[in-house]
Amino acid sequence: MKTPPRRAWVLVGLILAGFSSGGLAAAAETEVESPGGQVRLKVVAAGPKLLISATLGGRAVLEPSAVAFDLDGVRLTEGVEWGGVERYRIDESYPLHGGHARAFNRCNGVRIGLKRAAGGPSFALEARAYDDAVGFRLRVPAGDRRRVPDEATAFVIPAGSTVWYHGMRGHYEGIHASKRIDDLEAGEWAAPPVTFELPDGGGFGALTEAGLSGYSGMTLRADGRRGLEVVLAHAAPVSYPFTLRYGEEEARRLSKPAAVDGEIQTPWRVVMIGRDLNALVNCDAVTNLSAPPDPRLFPEGAGTGWIKPGRAVWKYLDGGSSTLEGMKEFSRLAGELGFEYHVIEGFWQRWPDADLRELVAYSRQRGVGLWLWKHTQELRDPAERRRFFERCRDAGAVGVKLDFLDHEAREVIDFYEVLLREAAEHKLMVNFHGSNKPTGQARTWPNELTREAVKGMEGRNMPRARHDATLPFTRMLAGAADYTPVHFGERRGDTTVAHQVATAVVFTSPLLTYGAHPRKLLESPCSDVIRSIPATWDETVVLPESRIGELAALARRSGTTWFVGVVNGPQARRLRLSAGFLGPGTYRARLVRDGRSDDDLRVEDATHARDEPLIVELRAGGGFVGRWSPNPQP
Repeated sequence: MKTPPRRAWVLVGLILAGFSSGGLAAAAETEVESPGGQVRLKVVAAGPKLLISATLGGRAVLEPSAVAFDLDGVRLTEGVEWGGVERYRIDESYPLHGGHARAFNRCNGVRIGLKRAAGGPSFALEARAYDDAVGFRLRVPAGDRRRVPDEATAFVIPAGSTVWYHGMRGHYEGIHASKRIDDLEAGEWAAPPVTFELPDGGGFGALTEAGLSGYSGMTLRADGRRGLEVVLAHAAPVSYPFTLRYGEEEARRLSKPAAVDGEIQTPWRVVMIGRDLNALVNCDAVTNLSAPPDPRLFPEGAGTGWIKPGRAVWKYLDGGSSTLEGMKEFSRLAGELGFEYHVIEGFWQRWPDADLRELVAYSRQRGVGLWLWKHTQELRDPAERRRFFERCRDAGAVGVKLDFLDHEAREVIDFYEVLLREAAEHKLMVNFHGSNKPTGQARTWPNELTREAVKGMEGRNMPRARHDATLPFTRMLAGAADYTPVHFGERRGDTTVAHQVATAVVFTSPLLTYGAHPRKLLESPCSDVIRSIPATWDETVVLPESRIGELAALARRSGTTWFVGVVNGPQARRLRLSAGFLGPGTYRARLVRDGRSDDDLRVEDATHARDEPLIVELRAGGGFVGRWSPNPQP
């Protein structure tokens, strides 16, 4: 558990002191307004319930929802009395790798002292209002023994809203369904983030958590009354991947609620809010509500020198030899592509150290760094973990791909942090697979470049076109996703090859690992476009034509060059896109379009200005990529 700043301890102490002074505050509610004034969060003590709600421009985004927190089986948030109220403001920024280069943390916040009238410890509720989100958490001061927290807060979504969600059978590797919130049946499970669209053009929201540390992860369960109830990991369904790898007995062991020593601090419960999808995609709430990085490990935060995003080749999905010579070929091809990295699966562990060092040296000569895969179960022992990280560091690897965690129990969440810290101590970047959703690690642990927690290119026999057009507005709201995009074979399912290239622009992953064999990338008619797509962006604009599950159209800037990626769902369509994101002057454009069949694409060159519309014809499951570079000024 991270120790909160001294100032935070003092403030909480002052808030809770109102109870011991004998005078409780008369107010039974308080409101927090975002810096721009459009988002409001209200906390109300109404009878036995502690309620929280949120509005956007006066319209409900979150209806009054009962905050339910238990301690050792007692509902601490029932029949509460109010103590002191302390308000604060945050205005800061920090570097961030992903859809934009810098995050802005601007909010108004409040800390409220609370106490259960029927007895129990005093505690505090902290809430923040951003222009694009609200968040809240509970803090209970340390007691004289270990205590067991639990939660059952139910987020009530306005009637008529449409929700996008998937269940927990695959942990965080699922395919989203959409329903009206009114039709969500009691007992249906939903893996965060859960995105919803308000009726009548009222805007969008998404439910998730942030700052998960020293606590169990959260999933959501429908109550049949438009509520999505918080369920901690011990009570959530155990996924098929977990029981497959670890068995029913281990699943039963993790079904016991986790005890916490010292202060109890819940993760932030987050509602992202936006009038449009652009606001939702650019929301920084998950990282804003997470702790800053340890300056001893990351003196420049995400800008720390050994943390370097990049593109990678990968043998797993499209053939290649699992030998030293085969992997040399992949590194050579990565160098020809201009890619920075090569991800190697577990067969490297059968090699002697001399072969590993030889491959590292060969790759480094071509400007390519190596990432090495490892099963995390083999890293439970501290001595084995130390040997592994030392071996990777001493061989010259730059990163590790750590697989098969598959659970959000408290001890697994703690293990994530152990792995991230020890990897950072060895100056190794991290990619988690078989993992839970991101909850702000991009800020707290910037050596984590990406994680899976998505049904990506490894999945087969799925409605990929609709799935791909859904992910930027659902799963990827939580953070980077290692989908391993771009494949030209049968794995692409009901999508075109142009769609596949477009996913490299549309999907966010600072370690952008391509699924296709690197030779196929080099031989593609649009190879020069593929080679120019960066792994991170300075700016992202979601184009207004985007519709969840139907069309994802993003304009993204790297330096002075703009890219547009369009991923189409299952219906063919004709688009007239505005180029208003461009600056003044004219631009040299290279355009990648759907061809006459799903296996074909066309590459065109053009000159473009911001006032010229762009006409795009999309096949069912089709795609489009455009790259615009400014013409030199006369």
